[in-house]
Amino acid sequence: MSAIPGTGLGVMIRTWRDRLPPSAAGLPAARSRRTAGLRREELADLAGISVDYVVRLEQGRAATPSASVVASLARALQLSTAERDHFYRLAQLVPPADGTIADHLPPGLQRVLARLGDVAVAVFAADWQLVWWNSGWAGLLGDPSASPPRLRNFARDRFPVDAGTTRLALWPVAETDRDATDAAVVSDLRRATGRFPQDGRLAALITELNAGNRRFAELWATGEVAAHREDHKTIDHPSVGPVTVDCDVLTDGDSEFKIVIMTAVPGSEDETKLRLTAFAGPPATTHS
Repeated sequence: MSAIPGTGLGVMIRTWRDRLPPSAAGLPAARSRRTAGLRREELADLAGISVDYVVRLEQGRAATPSASVVASLARALQLSTAERDHFYRLAQLVPPADGTIADHLPPGLQRVLARLGDVAVAVFAADWQLVWWNSGWAGLLGDPSASPPRLRNFARDRFPVDAGTTRLALWPVAETDRDATDAAVVSDLRRATGRFPQDGRLAALITELNAGNRRFAELWATGEVAAHREDHKTIDHPSVGPVTVDCDVLTDGDSEFKIVIMTAVPGSEDETKLRLTAFAGPPATTHS
């Protein structure tokens, strides 16, 4: 039986891409554009996938993208929850169930984030999985897209199970009180288990870190429950030198998204350096 015209996976991706203006995604509006929506290369860059794969999806030559690809495209396209779930079903996947950790940013939140300009901002899910970042974040700490999605988790990065796998920040980062931040991250994860008790990804993360990292296991055993809200960091940036920033963590409603914002003291040398990292973009790096 043939599909209903205008309802397939590729058609819907093109439709959603055509309706999203670049300004809504935080992209500059070029004067000479043949389309009001996103270009394929812009969507690919926002979603962290290849342009060729976007083309194959839209042309129907690829019809079964992975759940991680669907999630990335849904975020980049700023789909509503209903549209995201429809996207999953078109890809022959089960949509995320209620009561599990959300990776999908609401369109309104994405629009607010896009208007923050060169402030370094990233969004983490309730299990500290990195789900969104802007160019200011990539300029300050290195581009996370260079690392596999599994390694884009702040808790896994902070409490490594295997030596040499931490890649979330590509340059050295020093903190005012590392022990306090360690404890805050672990207690925040415990808080997440009460909010999302049936989430398999969260359970697997905690099991992995408890078994493979002694420091995490010690902190987990204390039973402390709290939220990680603020910190002070110094990033040893390869282009501009040390940059000291305030790191504030805001939480977005029931989804428990953690909006992490890096700012420097107004008028300080650190603020100048922070602006330089955002203007210059992330330095070139080589990954093994």
